[in-house]
Amino acid sequence: MGRALAAERVRRDVEVLARAGLDLPTFVDEAMSSLQRAVAFDSVCVGTMDPSTGLLTGTLKLGNLRGADDHDHEWGLIEYGTTEPTSFAQLAMHGVTAAGVRAGTLGDPGRSVRIDEFMKPHFGFGDEARALCLDDHGRAWAGIALFRPDGKEIFDNDEIAYLGSLSGSFALGVRSGLLASLASVGASPLQGPIVLIVDSTNQVTRASLGAEDRLAELTSGTLASGIDGLIGSLVGAARRYARGDTTVSPRSRIRAANGMWLVLHASPLSGGVGPVGDVAVTIEEARPPEIVPLVVAAFSLTPRERDITQLVLQGLDTRDIAAQLFLSAYTVQDHLKSIFDKAGVRSRRELIARVYFDQYVPRMNTSLGPSGWFLDSAQAG
Repeated sequence: MGRALAAERVRRDVEVLARAGLDLPTFVDEAMSSLQRAVAFDSVCVGTMDPSTGLLTGTLKLGNLRGADDHDHEWGLIEYGTTEPTSFAQLAMHGVTAAGVRAGTLGDPGRSVRIDEFMKPHFGFGDEARALCLDDHGRAWAGIALFRPDGKEIFDNDEIAYLGSLSGSFALGVRSGLLASLASVGASPLQGPIVLIVDSTNQVTRASLGAEDRLAELTSGTLASGIDGLIGSLVGAARRYARGDTTVSPRSRIRAANGMWLVLHASPLSGGVGPVGDVAVTIEEARPPEIVPLVVAAFSLTPRERDITQLVLQGLDTRDIAAQLFLSAYTVQDHLKSIFDKAGVRSRRELIARVYFDQYVPRMNTSLGPSGWFLDSAQAG
């Protein structure tokens, strides 16, 4: 009875936190502290994801993993470069919201490359429970990994099922954390795309001018220290693409520390050593068509609300939206009210600002190029 009561209180706490408008680090810290009362764990890592690709966009670590970044690149290569049964990609593919490695939710409970050859040697962990943070449309905004030391009790099926039941609330908190960061961005100097060449030993062998500064906006690593978990995830995914394990070339949208959205691509280079040869990673500023779907998705709009939002962003008024979608003006107004509530705004102008202005405002009064987008500082000069 006591365990059930604690679990229900934690569920209510997480739901409240998810709707509190907290920034992402605060939400993760408070939600994991609450979860500890229902599911015991030694350490936790929350990896945020691009909901359209499932690729890693950042990590937040607590417990004994806090500050442990030295092996992130190895984790990324295993997570995205192999077909571990309990990888987040496999969970999503099988429609599983939570899994335990030793419980055998997916795969052989006696064998896990990630645990046996990475987590146990580096951190002493013997078992891991994972949960996908899925919204109402089945998009993964983050993955949560809980760990227990080797020799301790494994995560049981009841604990795993409980983690899965919190999936939607965790997703809401992550989405809200993403939106909470929109108001705190500042201007940054414009830069062009940068390219990294990662070799078969996963070292950066070549980099374009400005790469060090750009990486500093995304990670805590440097070119001299090699690739980190973020770049490692892309490289691992590119190696799977080279092997033919997937037909999707790795691509992810990430919000940098300075508030700007960036797009990351990874492509295996021809002439290398097959699927373990060189990989080119490109990092460039995102354009509005790449940003809008991600930010709008964070509002958890219905398909009709997304249609109306896209038309609002194009500058159409209520009458034109109604005509284009074959709706009455009153119906459009009802949808707009719901959209404003979900986005936390009071008007069309605020909605447009919420979606666009964090990327546009720092560029006001700068030069436009032939493509219609802002020139970087070198081109403008």
